[in-house]
Amino acid sequence: MRSLPRIVIEPLVRAALLEDLGRAGDLTSDATIGADETARVALVSREPGVIAGTDCARLAWELVDPRIVVSDLLPDGSRVQPGTVIGTISGPARGLLSGERVALNFLGHLSGVATGTATIADAIAHTGARVADTRKTIPGLRALQKHAVKAGGGSNHRFGLDDAVLIKDNHIAVAGGVAEAVRRAKAGVGHLVKIEVEVDSLDQLAELLPLGVDAVLLDNMGPDLVREAVAMVAGRLITEASGRITPETAVPLAEAGVDLISVGWLTHSAHVLDIGLDYTGG
Repeated sequence: MRSLPRIVIEPLVRAALLEDLGRAGDLTSDATIGADETARVALVSREPGVIAGTDCARLAWELVDPRIVVSDLLPDGSRVQPGTVIGTISGPARGLLSGERVALNFLGHLSGVATGTATIADAIAHTGARVADTRKTIPGLRALQKHAVKAGGGSNHRFGLDDAVLIKDNHIAVAGGVAEAVRRAKAGVGHLVKIEVEVDSLDQLAELLPLGVDAVLLDNMGPDLVREAVAMVAGRLITEASGRITPETAVPLAEAGVDLISVGWLTHSAHVLDIGLDYTGG
């Protein structure tokens, strides 16, 4: 899959290295390892999953010491098993160890996001539904996390408040109703901006259908209600289900005919994939 531009990831990786190296650098490595000593290590998966964040890992070592060579790195989206070698790193041992934690932090977290996404994508693969992310991302890491969702076979929802309109319950309450909120939205944005509206009942959905929006978010509806909603929509809108969805609950929702299933925990509570760095020689 396509990598994120370096201009996007470098500030994040650089900030993480500055946080870790602090004011005095890597005291442990500088004290215990000679300046001319070299090492070779392997990135090894300890559990099954999907890899993401390899560009961040490579860049972490490159920024610490450009003499470090990262080779045979699996591309993002690769599926691994326990013992799979993800890549090898060789070069000055001090720099190699100084960049280790930052590289593994990015790689483990983003691979966890990709793996969680793949778990749901695989579970609903027999349906026409797709799994999507949300804006419930770790501050500063949204672009990386959304990249990881795609690596896991998912789709990206809006990246921020500035690229699509999503009218939710509080917008509707303040505006005075679904129709008025939609009217204001259409008057306030350009013709290329998509409009989605959240509903939590079939009555709200019935009110929405004649208003000419692009998508409807079916919030906290069970499979039976989603099936009724999908039948009411009859292909006129993109349908999205959301609300505390797990890998288990995603399947009946997908089978109910919804187009998208958006899942917040993919980015805010993803399990970190266990990846280690194993010494293989000098």
